[in-house]
Amino acid sequence: MTVAVEGPDFIALQVRDVPAAATFFEERLGLRRAPASPPGAVVFATAPIPFAVREPLPGTDLTGDARPGLGVALWLRTPDAGALREQLLAAGTEDVGPLLDSPFGRMFSFTGPEGYRLTAHGG
Repeated sequence: MTVAVEGPDFIALQVRDVPAAATFFEERLGLRRAPASPPGAVVFATAPIPFAVREPLPGTDLTGDARPGLGVALWLRTPDAGALREQLLAAGTEDVGPLLDSPFGRMFSFTGPEGYRLTAHGG
């Protein structure tokens, strides 16, 4: 018998500065904290998949020159990508790309906490 994976169940970005990363996601993207989080992490009340920022796992070195998450594409759904892009620009968010049409609606990419490259889409 083969056991199959059902799909992603939890997503966490490992960061050096958990409070600063949590503030970014709260203040610039409007995420709200879940009622409880484990030590060393902030979990957000996102659905259908919980999202968090957390301290690096043992053996994870985030001090190198490589961009964190290189090779992983993290897309965030929003009801209005254009309005979110303008909001991020007004807040001084780094490296906000142009608004483009995609098969998933309007989309753009930007640099989030500690250099993670994120993409927002929708609307």
